[in-house]
Amino acid sequence: MDSDLSSEKEQIGGHWFVLLAAMLWGTTGTAQAFAPAGFDSTVIGILRLALGGSVLLALALGRGQVIRLGQWPLWTTLCAAALTASYQLCFFAGVAKTGVAVGTIVGIGSAPVAGGIFGYLFRGERPGRRWLLATALAIAGCVLLTVSGGSGHVQVDPLGIALALGAGLSYAAYTLAIKGLLERFSPDAVIAVVFLLGAVLLAPLLWGRDLGWLAQPRGVGVILHLGLVTAALAYWLFARGLKSVPVATAVTLSLAEPLTAGLLGVMVLGERLNAISLCGIGLLLVGLVILAQGARRVPRTVRSGQPVG
Repeated sequence: MDSDLSSEKEQIGGHWFVLLAAMLWGTTGTAQAFAPAGFDSTVIGILRLALGGSVLLALALGRGQVIRLGQWPLWTTLCAAALTASYQLCFFAGVAKTGVAVGTIVGIGSAPVAGGIFGYLFRGERPGRRWLLATALAIAGCVLLTVSGGSGHVQVDPLGIALALGAGLSYAAYTLAIKGLLERFSPDAVIAVVFLLGAVLLAPLLWGRDLGWLAQPRGVGVILHLGLVTAALAYWLFARGLKSVPVATAVTLSLAEPLTAGLLGVMVLGERLNAISLCGIGLLLVGLVILAQGARRVPRTVRSGQPVG
């Protein structure tokens, strides 16, 4: 009984860590709106990984953790790093090819579905009916929220759709990979190693790009916010929450990111919400509340003794 209560409290805490991480990710778009003219989103993505990984590496070393790469499972670690890099490239390229509306819907909408499938196939996690309902509502909310901000012209590019789908699959698979690493290493060590390796993989893309905008104060401020807040802090929270939350649930809770982005667009950037946007926000909120409230129930267990809620 005591172990069940402890597991329940740990899952509830894990849900809130993931939600907080997603809310911090939701500030990314607003922060980029303050970047100076001529900024490069690819450069931002690479520097975000490098800065966030460096901060978490310093934190891990400061706590006396000795990170010996020889002790890490080679393929799992490399896959996590490659998937991190893949998400950065696929998402931005997909949005550029097929537009913000369609690219965001396909990228964000496919991630929870893929997370549920991957969690079931590779970890035996059974999301359950509550997850299905919450995910359906949250994805519907994302669709409404994204479409409502479009210009009315929908551009469907096959390559763009494939890239956006690749972003969603990369995010779900990345979550699965670090879930395994978290069973052996601390959250700050896992994210530090994965981020820095991901930055190394993307580093060749910096060749020939204009970096002059980084010398401007606003450019420095944007990089610091994205690296310290939306990378180091957010992913540390996400990794800590993922230790006690199933993969499918964590990916669905991450849909708080577009919700936060939409609200910040109104409060900070002066954007307006129409009736469709309000319906989308409502559906997102309902889906996230249903999923978060599900953590208050004592999780059912399978024969292996692992929670499946």
